[in-house]
Amino acid sequence: MAGTETRIKLTAKSIEKLAREQPSGDVWDTELGGFHVRYGKRGLTFRLYYRTKTGKRRMMTLGTYGALTLAQARRDAAEALGIVAQGGDPRAAIEAAKVESQRQQQQTLRAYLNGPYTAYQKRRKDGAGTLRRIEKDFSSWLAKPMGDITRADVERWQAEQESADKPRAFSTLKRSFDALCGLLAHAAERDVIPTNPLARVNLQRPALNDDDLAEQASQRRYLEPDEVKALFAGLEAYQQEKREQRRNSRAHGKAYLPDLDHVTYVDHVMPWVLTMYYTGFRPGDITGLRWEHVNLAFKTIRKTIEKTAHHHAEPMTFPLSSAAAYVLNVWHEQQGKPKNGLVFPNPQTGKRFDRTAMQKPWARVRTLAGLPDELVLYTLRHNFASQLVMAGADLLAVSKLMAHSDIQTTIQHYAHLRPDHTRDIVETLVKQTPNATQETLPALAVVSTNA
Repeated sequence: MAGTETRIKLTAKSIEKLAREQPSGDVWDTELGGFHVRYGKRGLTFRLYYRTKTGKRRMMTLGTYGALTLAQARRDAAEALGIVAQGGDPRAAIEAAKVESQRQQQQTLRAYLNGPYTAYQKRRKDGAGTLRRIEKDFSSWLAKPMGDITRADVERWQAEQESADKPRAFSTLKRSFDALCGLLAHAAERDVIPTNPLARVNLQRPALNDDDLAEQASQRRYLEPDEVKALFAGLEAYQQEKREQRRNSRAHGKAYLPDLDHVTYVDHVMPWVLTMYYTGFRPGDITGLRWEHVNLAFKTIRKTIEKTAHHHAEPMTFPLSSAAAYVLNVWHEQQGKPKNGLVFPNPQTGKRFDRTAMQKPWARVRTLAGLPDELVLYTLRHNFASQLVMAGADLLAVSKLMAHSDIQTTIQHYAHLRPDHTRDIVETLVKQTPNATQETLPALAVVSTNA
């Protein structure tokens, strides 16, 4: 039967028989014009011949038997012939749909995350961490086209995270959400997607309970005078504890270990904490501080602030107080007066400390000092700004010392600590009023009111 054409009514039974017999020619359906089957390497295939509006004869493959039923193939063929009747070309439409499908596939969160955004993040500090955060926290969205992510998706995601067996803190969720928004903004800026679908979407901040409010207040506060004394006592106690441990080690078979009784600082902890106390630097900026940034002769530090480096790459200059300069000078001499490298390198690796490296030492200092457990290391930064403001320092100057990108941040968190100068200002009116004595003040007030 090679080269022959057979015309029968294609039914489920006849299709099953043709699949077994493997016909050598086309078998055409007597009910739907152009609809037929052909047996080939992939098995029995449903096909459709049709003529375009211009009279050109074209063939399209609808699918193979097994992956497609006769009823599905007949329906697809009928829809294609309907497109032809309206002057269209179904094959061109299918090809366009494939192109669009491929385009959308390239626009999925996974494709962009693993492609252009990976290349972008590799040039940034902790870019690998950002990529991991997005991939882990939005794993169920990776196959989703970026433009299809909606506010409803975000609300469901937040609700699921907050109602999990181990609910995640709002601050943690916000970091992940901000990372995702950064990716979407990156894609929109490069016209990969028309717009960032989450540009005006924010996570819903949960209401704070009494415990949350107390914790928040404890973190953004300053140190009382007795707490300052306790802090310095705790640092000294930490040093003495380390010295005692070293003496014991040297006396019990480890004489090769360096003697700590004749050095100012037993390790990086005390100078690290004092540097934060006297400069108000963020922990990351102290961890990343290099001797190239420090000018001990002029008592300045000039470096790019890490938190805002992606917005303000230019370095900023910060003056050092005499106390801060003294700490760094002593540490510099103790380290052998290096000209470059990290100020506080990891003694085991020589590289930068991990972001959590100071948590255990700080907890120990806090315990030795008898300070409350909720007193986080970051409190030293808030204390720096708070003490300056309470001493009457100009808010703009404090904002610069804190490296705030916007003075409104300084005003929001520290303006309430300013000395109340308003009473002094209104009192200047009294001082400028002739004969303003205690006896005349009531009369002056009446005159002022009548005026």
